[in-house]
Amino acid sequence: MAIITLTTDFGEKDHFAGAIKGAIYSELPNVRIVDISHSVSPFSIPEAAYIIQNAYSSFPKGTIHIIGIDSEINRENKHIVIKLDDHYFVCANNGIMSMVCAEIAPEKIVEINIHDKIETSFPVLDVFVKVACHIARGGTLEVIGVPIQEIKPIKNIIPFVNAEKNQIIGNVIYSDNYGNVVTNIKRKFFEELQKGRHFEISARNYKFKTIFSKYSDIVNFEIDEDKRNDEGRGLVVFNSSNYLEIAIYKSNCTTVGSASTLMGLTMMDTVTVNFLKE
Repeated sequence: MAIITLTTDFGEKDHFAGAIKGAIYSELPNVRIVDISHSVSPFSIPEAAYIIQNAYSSFPKGTIHIIGIDSEINRENKHIVIKLDDHYFVCANNGIMSMVCAEIAPEKIVEINIHDKIETSFPVLDVFVKVACHIARGGTLEVIGVPIQEIKPIKNIIPFVNAEKNQIIGNVIYSDNYGNVVTNIKRKFFEELQKGRHFEISARNYKFKTIFSKYSDIVNFEIDEDKRNDEGRGLVVFNSSNYLEIAIYKSNCTTVGSASTLMGLTMMDTVTVNFLKE
C-alpha cells in the first residue's frame, strides 16, 4: 500500500488539507495518507525544511511526501520532484529541500512540466496530487517532468564560521510547540570546530557555557523537590535531531514562558558560539 504524507502551512480551520486528502482518495482509494504537519508558519521555508528533514526517514522507503509551502508557480518558483534516499518529495523549488539535500545527494530531480494540461489556482491540490498519485501507481518521473541537476538553495542553511575558526554565527530556524528555539548549528558541525575548547553561547542578552545532554540535567536532584526552582530556567541542549536548541525547562508559553517569549528569540535571530582560549 502506497503512503503519501502531507506537510503544509494550511492550518486546520480551512478546507485545504481536507480537499487534498479527498482528491488523493478519489484517485487512489487504497492509499494511506499521513499528516506530518499543517501548522508550519505561513510561507516559512526553514520551518518546513526542518520538519521534513526530521520526519521523512521514519517512513518506509518509497513513501511520497507532498510539501505544500509557498507552492504558487511562477518563473522563479517552479515545481519539482526529488527522489532521495528512496523517498519522493513533491514541492516547489524554493529551497525547501536544501537541508535534506545538503546531507544526502538526490538520486534524481525533475522539474514538473504537466501544467499545460492542468488549469489551476491551487497547485498542491491539482498538480502535486496528480504527480504523487502517478508515482504511487509506479509511474516514472520522466513522464511528469524533465531532469534538472540542481535545486534552489535556502538562505542561512549553513552557519557562518570566521577565519580564525573560533566563532560560529548561526540562526534560529524553528520554534517548537513548547517555544524552544532550534538553530541551524548541528552537533557534528559544532564538535568539529570546538576541538575540546570551552565556549560561550550568546543569544540576545543571554549567555550559556554548558550544553546539557537532556533537559532534566539542569535539575539538582539532591535538593528536595519542594525547594527546587528549576521551571522557567534557560538551558541549551543538542535536541533529538542533533541541532543546538535553546530551551526553557518545562516551558509553557502560557504559564512559565518559553525561550521564544522570555528571551525574545524569533525566526532567523542570531545565535553566536565563541570558542575560548584555555
